Amino acid sequence: MSDLIQSLALAASGMDAQARRLRHVTENIANADTPGYRRKTVAFHATADGGVRTGPVRLDPRSLPQVFDPAHPLADESGHYLGANVDPVIELADAREARRSYDANLRMFDQARQMTQSLLELLRR
Repeated sequence: MSDLIQSLALAASGMDAQARRLRHVTENIANADTPGYRRKTVAFHATADGGVRTGPVRLDPRSLPQVFDPAHPLADESGHYLGANVDPVIELADAREARRSYDANLRMFDQARQMTQSLLELLRR
């Protein structure tokens, strides 16, 4: 029974990590047009019990692009301001990957739950 409970815990840790990743991806997409915004990334780390946890949020170190728009209130004398270093194509790919990984962990969680339920039904007989 403890193996089934551990399976539930492992799947839950994977779902939590992917949900956090997806939250940062959506923040990045929402701020893709915000001047000076740096893309947020999160790393995964293995835990002692075989699960996964998220590390600290990191800001993408890539340089911010110079955007030419003399009418923008943040533009300098040359008409440039710093844009965001968010690439929507990369963010959408990351979102798709996070969703698929979350779904895989959800299926594993559901299988472990069904096995636990079947075991309890067998014990009742």
